[in-house]
Order: sequence, then C-alpha cells, then structure tokens
Amino acid sequence: MRAVVFDGFGSTPEVRTVADPAVSPDGVVVAVEATGLCRSDWHAWQGHEPDVTPPHVAGHELAGRLVEVGSSVRGWHPGDRVTVPFVCACGTCHQCATGNQQVCEHQFQPGATHWGSFAERVAVPRAETNLVALPDELPTTSAATLGCRFATSFRAVLRQGAVRAGQWVAVHGCGGAGISTVVIAAAAGARVVAVDLSDEALRLAAELGAEHTVNGNRHPDTAEAVRELTGGGAHVSLDCVGHPASCAASISSLRTRGTHVQLGLMPPQRGLPPVPMHEVIARELRVLGTHGLQAHEYPEMLRLVTGSRIDLDRLIGRRIGLDDIPAALTAMNEATPPSSGITVAEIG
Repeated sequence: MRAVVFDGFGSTPEVRTVADPAVSPDGVVVAVEATGLCRSDWHAWQGHEPDVTPPHVAGHELAGRLVEVGSSVRGWHPGDRVTVPFVCACGTCHQCATGNQQVCEHQFQPGATHWGSFAERVAVPRAETNLVALPDELPTTSAATLGCRFATSFRAVLRQGAVRAGQWVAVHGCGGAGISTVVIAAAAGARVVAVDLSDEALRLAAELGAEHTVNGNRHPDTAEAVRELTGGGAHVSLDCVGHPASCAASISSLRTRGTHVQLGLMPPQRGLPPVPMHEVIARELRVLGTHGLQAHEYPEMLRLVTGSRIDLDRLIGRRIGLDDIPAALTAMNEATPPSSGITVAEIG
C-alpha cells in the first residue's frame, strides 16, 4: 500500500510503498477512503506524543470500508462502511466494563500507538469494541470530519458540560474543535459566545450559531467580555485552544457553579495554566477534562448529524489527496488560520 511515512521526528514526511497491515484474529483492516488532518497529527510528527516511534504513519480521523475481517470477529463483513474513535479500547478493563472506553486503561490509537490512516489501509484491533457503522446517507468525506474534533466536542458539550437549552456557553478558540463545539452547542439550544483572535473565524462561528462573538485583539480581557454579554458568566465554558491563557480565561468566564471543560491539548512546553483554585472553591466551579468519545456513543452523534440541520461540509476547509498530505502536515509548522476549517484527504 501507499502511505505517508516519517523516519524521524520533524523529518520530511514522504509518500512511499510499504507492506499492507496484517489482520489480527479479533481485528479488521479498513481501506481508508478519507482521513482528516488534525493538529494532533502534527504533534505526533514533532515527537510530542510519547507513544509514537519512527518510522511512523500518522492519521487518526478515518472513514472507509472493511477489506479484511479477523477469524473471531462477529457481526462485521468486508464492504461494511465504518469509522472508529481515535481512542480505541481493549473492551475488558474496568473503564471499558463501566462504559468509559474513552479512558480505557489499555487504549490504543491509530496514528499514535500504531500506524494510522495517512495510508491506503489501516489495521484496527478489537473490532467488536471499536467499529462504528456509518449510515448510508452520510458521505465518507463528511464522516472523516467526525473522528477527533467533532466527536470530542460532542462529548465535551453534551456529556461533560451537560449543556441544556437556554444556557450560556462560551467557546474559546474557533479552529476545528471550537467551530464543532459552536455547532453542537447551538444545536442543543444553547446561547453561544465565541471567542477568537480572527474576525474571519468569528464570522464563521456567527454563521454557524454563535449569538455573540468576542475578538481578543480588541477585548484583551475576554473573560470580562463574556461575563458582560451573558449577564454574569457562562454556565459552561470550553477551552478549545489548549493554551494557559485560554484555559484561565475560560475558567474566569464562568458564573457561580459553572463548568469549565478542557478540550484543547496542553503540551508541556506551553506551561501550566494558572487555575484560580480559590475561585473554584468559593464559587463551586467544576473543572473537567474530556478525551474522545466511546464507540457506543457514536450512534447518538450520528443521529444528531443526519437528523438535524448540521452541515458538516461547512466544517471542511480543504479537500486534498494522499500525495498532498506531506505538504499539508509541514504547513502546520506555521500557525493554521483558525478559519481554514478541517482538511480532509480523500484517498480511496
């Protein structure tokens, strides 16, 4: 098969021919038809992910068809259209047994713990735990936008944040995860305040459901701006950037007994956020993380997408091919324009 391989952290990735992945008895091999490009893939390439060992193939947001099915797998057949969570689970540990596969004690991730979807084929172990069937009405390219950013936002908004209609929700950062968060919160009936440094990103957020927008270049104290717009603070505030400043601003945006949810990854080199723990105590704030979405939760997310007016194509900024992935990955060395949307590589 053809795949995008890097031989060392930060080395130039290149398309080359490599061996097809082998199917395990409990697993499958997926012919990748589309895959998203995510900032997490850049982190893997740069050596920020401890599970990655070069030579390596990144990519963790995928959709495609089964081409091989392991001997012990039941209920799945070649030709089935599928996707998988970016956090795949073992299915047997305590967390899996309690339905929390997104924090599986023995989790594995395509594009991190093993070779991923920047390739024509990818192996997925523990298929019965991790495969998700795609509805016929959902195009493959659209499905590839769901696997990381949208799925993570879905859990962050509706599970961790427990957002309800009429509540104020602040979204800090309007990149792929942030725009997905705006869309999902608005679909839930929330009143959304979007925060970013880009007018273009904020225009898109407004088009997709944000009631108010705050540009941090014109309003440096974004938390104060959110509190003023919401009459005392957001019920739920989400940091979709993963920077100490945006995390602190999100927590400070909350009203009493509000909930902060951390979506954006916080690489160690950025430093630790100054969490105002005295405020957390005095105002009974909740500070939560979120980490992907379990396979058994995907059907509800898919029903939201296919049964509502959410247009996933609005989240796609660029469509490229497998041969274009090296340049797209390298371009992430520069700050990605927040309004650029999700890049999807169409492979199959």
